[in-house]
Amino acid sequence: MKEVVVSGIRSTGKLHLGNYFGAVKNFLQLQEDFDSYFFIADYHSLTTHPNPTDLQGSGKRVLAEYIALGLDPEKCSIYFQSDVPETAELYLFLTMNAYLGELERVASFKEKARTQPNNINAGLLNYPILMAADILLHKGVKVPVGKDQAQHLEMARTFANRFNRLYNCNYFPEPQAFSFDGILIKVPGLSGAGKMSKSTGDADAIYLDDEATHLEKKIMRAVSDSGAMGMNTPKSQAVQNLFDLMALVCDPDVILQFDNDHKAGTIRYGDLKKQLAADMEIFIAPLRDKIQTILANEKHLNEIAKYGAEKARISAQKTLREVREIIGFRTN
Repeated sequence: MKEVVVSGIRSTGKLHLGNYFGAVKNFLQLQEDFDSYFFIADYHSLTTHPNPTDLQGSGKRVLAEYIALGLDPEKCSIYFQSDVPETAELYLFLTMNAYLGELERVASFKEKARTQPNNINAGLLNYPILMAADILLHKGVKVPVGKDQAQHLEMARTFANRFNRLYNCNYFPEPQAFSFDGILIKVPGLSGAGKMSKSTGDADAIYLDDEATHLEKKIMRAVSDSGAMGMNTPKSQAVQNLFDLMALVCDPDVILQFDNDHKAGTIRYGDLKKQLAADMEIFIAPLRDKIQTILANEKHLNEIAKYGAEKARISAQKTLREVREIIGFRTN
């Protein structure tokens, strides 16, 4: 029996380079080697209060991107979170055993509370519980995530173990972060600060369907530094971010040359950004073309979503039936 892999992407917006290298790039192999569930997290997106048109449109875009990246509906389960109501029921059960103090200490919640003080909703506070429900719904043991999700995954283990202790059972396994090379990747943004994120604005993220001219403009405007340096001056965080992005798409010899130029104090950041933009376009172009072609066939996308939900509910219904029995609810 294959081990279970579970992974999801929020339905707000589009997939960016951080999503791809942080988790999605491994999906092709995952669907071959594991019992895999890939979901579009439209429940999670409600914390930002999207309007109905945006909610549906962005969700279909993510589904199209999943298919363009090579996910095969026959080899894995690809579904919308909201099409599997068992997710919400398990979320309710886990909420009863989660505590305010531990939720308030979550780094992502504290960051959101700081940056959006007018929208500190309960969904943000309970975000780790819903994420745990997504994983435990299929008794997932391997979760391909980036570094930014490590704390949420730790809490999923906490909730799984707490349920097992409370009901004196060994029902839920401990989900673990997973990548084939054992390294959790954190892709930096273009702002010179933290990881690539949709929440920090369009200019900070490189999307998998960015048009060539728009892509080049964003990269050319990426934060670097003044360029005033001596020999062997350490790279600033912003410059290191650019080198980290180059490592994803550029030839090693090209990176070495710019690294040597930096050490010598002769680097021209304009040339570095032009090279990064050119190589990034070579990487993005075929993905962009596939996404646009698949997105144009809405009927096919709807069929994939329906089929994926039917497959996911087989696993989800079994879990909820067993969980309800463990808790003590009457079963039919």
